[in-house]
Amino acid sequence: MNMQNKETSESRAIDLKWVFKMAWRDSRKNRSRLLLFIASIVLGIAALVAVYAFRDNLQRDIDDQAKTLAGADLILESRQPANPETEKIIANLGDEKAAERTFVSMLYFSKSGNSRLGQVRALEGNYPFYGPIETSPAAAEKNFRNERQALVDQTLMLQFGVKPGDSIRVGNLSFQIAGALKKAPGQTGIVSAVNPVVYIPMKYLEQTGLSKTGSRIQYKYYFKYNQPAQLAKVLKQLEPKLEKEGMEVQTVASTKENTGKSFKNVSRFLALSGFIALLLGCIGVGSAIQVYIREKLTSIATLRCLGVKSSEAFLIYLIQIAGIGLLGAVIGAILGTVIQFLLPYLLKDFIPVELTMNISWYAIGQGIAVGLIIAVLFAMPSLLTVRLVSPLNALRLSFEKTTGKRDPLKGLVYLLIFGFVLGFTYLQMENWTMAAVFTLSVVVAFVLLFALSRGMMVILRKVLSGPLSYLWRQGFANLYRPNNQTLMLTVSIGLSTAFIATLFFVQGILLNRLSLSSGPNQANMVMFDIQTSQAKALINLVKTYKLPVLSQVPIVTVRLEKINGKKPVSNRSAFNGELRVTFQEKLTSAETLVEGQWTGIAKPDGPIYVSLEEGYAKRLKVKIGDQILFNVQGMPINTIVGSLRSVNWAQMQTNFRVVFPKGVLEEAPQFQVITTHVPNQQRSAEVQTAVVSAFPNISVIDLGLVLSVLDELFSKIGFVIQFMATFSMATGWIVLISAVLTSKGQRLKESVLLRTLGASRKQILSITAIEYLFLGSLSAATGLLLALSGSWALAAFVFDAPFTPALIPIALLFGSITSLVVITGVWSSRGMLSQPPLAVLRKDL
Repeated sequence: MNMQNKETSESRAIDLKWVFKMAWRDSRKNRSRLLLFIASIVLGIAALVAVYAFRDNLQRDIDDQAKTLAGADLILESRQPANPETEKIIANLGDEKAAERTFVSMLYFSKSGNSRLGQVRALEGNYPFYGPIETSPAAAEKNFRNERQALVDQTLMLQFGVKPGDSIRVGNLSFQIAGALKKAPGQTGIVSAVNPVVYIPMKYLEQTGLSKTGSRIQYKYYFKYNQPAQLAKVLKQLEPKLEKEGMEVQTVASTKENTGKSFKNVSRFLALSGFIALLLGCIGVGSAIQVYIREKLTSIATLRCLGVKSSEAFLIYLIQIAGIGLLGAVIGAILGTVIQFLLPYLLKDFIPVELTMNISWYAIGQGIAVGLIIAVLFAMPSLLTVRLVSPLNALRLSFEKTTGKRDPLKGLVYLLIFGFVLGFTYLQMENWTMAAVFTLSVVVAFVLLFALSRGMMVILRKVLSGPLSYLWRQGFANLYRPNNQTLMLTVSIGLSTAFIATLFFVQGILLNRLSLSSGPNQANMVMFDIQTSQAKALINLVKTYKLPVLSQVPIVTVRLEKINGKKPVSNRSAFNGELRVTFQEKLTSAETLVEGQWTGIAKPDGPIYVSLEEGYAKRLKVKIGDQILFNVQGMPINTIVGSLRSVNWAQMQTNFRVVFPKGVLEEAPQFQVITTHVPNQQRSAEVQTAVVSAFPNISVIDLGLVLSVLDELFSKIGFVIQFMATFSMATGWIVLISAVLTSKGQRLKESVLLRTLGASRKQILSITAIEYLFLGSLSAATGLLLALSGSWALAAFVFDAPFTPALIPIALLFGSITSLVVITGVWSSRGMLSQPPLAVLRKDL
């Protein structure tokens, strides 16, 4: 009879209306807990929606402002002057045209006596054709084109305290400052800080004396077309020929595409940062649902006794989780829509377009879908347990057999979780290899944190099993008792700690790498564009300031012609540009021979053996013994690859991809680079002023100023990264609160038993504080260990730099996380002590 009833019960159709009603009724007493469970994913969804919305708005603005961004319909760019044949082609292009010559030069402000390296743009014509060059006063943009006037970057004017009407000297010629340059096509705040721009009329370029043979000038030509179809036809006919002549061709479409690509990596990083926060939250969801279902097993078994099918019981709790997950995703989407308006403020220095932020319904839809899917997926392993609950479990005191049964569907769910993470990552990176590496990195981080926490718990248990006071033994024992949250908190808080600490360490590695390269024994001032005839006089000038000449390096401009008698199609870009090489007898301290033999002096009438930087050799696909034909300013020179070198590009000195031996290039047209070390900013300013006054064509780089700019740049980037990292830390904190409140019932019973046995309120709070002290210490320690290990690996194998972490920040991070865990744990548990023991004991009867 029982078997017949069971078969009838299992075979009848599921009443979905009743299932939904039961899910609603059962959740009434637990909605606050369910909302807390799902609150763990709110910040992750908020971060994702904010990034998605920002990305959509940015792409729309790039599309809308592409013409303003480019300033012209067609742009041709080259590192060398156009030959007569190319000039004929250029003369017949466009309905309207303009030209620009761009180069770096020292800028001297007569009023203050200060000088600074900047980017000079000599302009001819009415460029930009789309969008203005924004200046203050506004009329300066028109006035400077007709007079001997200049537009100077506003940050540079503020730095040196100059104003319109003052003068600036470029090379041998002084210009009156017409106004401050506020914005130009494609210019961002970061570019202005690193390489400030000065516009001058092109008709005065020759008089500056900076356009001599050998000057490093970029040639740009701008064209406007009244009919876009005409441009497409011209490009189809002439683009291959122009590229063959070394001309880089840009259009509004390519500018839009390139700008979008440059910010795609930023949005990918931000999206993955938000996804990490979401994964942390899902750990909290999975663990909390596991405890929630475990507490519901008695109710589920009772429902089974009343004839409820296992599938109906499963659906009741699935609907609860899905409903609350949907609500959490909607809340996260709303919060993310608000947060998106902060991102333009954080990234404004990096963005070359005017941002107009609007609500992105597509981003909201994506965020809600991701939140719902991932909440259900991470809750599913616990929800599957509901299917295995038998009516007989209502009569059992333990559910070990029920919860311990193997369920093949759980393996499938874990596989789906892995697949979802991999698929989501691929959608961000659009590269399966990178997606697999990121996903496996996350898995490895979880496994390592799990293993570290397990190992440290075993060690601590053995070490602290000796004679300890009762309070310490009781607090420590809570880490192992049923319903403990040790592993979940260690993984979630530890991973968020590792994420933030790694970002901090990597930022320190980069800054230390630069700082070490400009130490007291390293060059911190570089003078270049030195003509051979000026070298001796410049060295004497440097010595008058009692400064050392650390290096004097000749530089020759060459072009690649052929490799092994051919010009490979796959490496066409390498043959279009110019290459700067040097000749020397010995390798420098930044160079290490990795293959072949270095020949410092060429034998007369013998083969010429050159040395290539190993990365450059890989790009050219050449090896030891291959032949390379160089064009040295009109003279062909055959060479043989004799050695490969590794180069430490971070070392502040002249480094080269190709090095010739002595005895080959001495008579070739060349310029020289001289490096020195100045003790302070005052001496640096004095030397720069003297050099600019005596040799207007020579440019000076103050590496101290470069480091300060890079420090500011890293600070801004670091702030953006830390802004996203706070989502991970905040999520970890929410998971902590959720875990404390999830196990509140179990802790309440323990507290009542202790109070019944005579424990005071102070003692119970002390036990709780000790427990969370261990939890906080364990979480912070495992996270920091993972961050230190990862940062060391990055320093050793990626940045090739020493890694010496600062102890004080590590101690502060460890202490702050531990304190946060203790305070949160004690504060969240204090309500347990307000309930009388008798009332709690009656609840179980």
